[in-house]
Amino acid sequence: MTGSVQIPTCYRTIDAIVDHADKYEAVYKADLGLGDQLLVTTRNSIYSIYLIQEGLYLVSGGWFDRRGLSPSKVEINGCTWGGRAIKLDILAACGLHLEFGNQVVTSRITSFQIIRCREDSIN
Repeated sequence: MTGSVQIPTCYRTIDAIVDHADKYEAVYKADLGLGDQLLVTTRNSIYSIYLIQEGLYLVSGGWFDRRGLSPSKVEINGCTWGGRAIKLDILAACGLHLEFGNQVVTSRITSFQIIRCREDSIN
């Protein structure tokens, strides 16, 4: 599954944001299996994200690389529109910002790709 750039129109009310939220091509937390990799490209960085257990991810790239913290085990809060409103069930959607559990928020997501883990490589 891959996503491409879709810059949204500005929405200023919570009702408009909620109405528009389901129109994004997105990767939901429930879409990833154990060991799957999600590559997320933002305007400023590239992140490699692996699901290592439910709710916990191994993240490299971007902010984590610049701080010498790659790879880091972190939770992912969800995606925002650049403000305080957050969609908790989304890992990545073009036009939104990824928010990690350590409160780091990425620049706008421009694309994403899921790389599925082969089941026989887990055992």
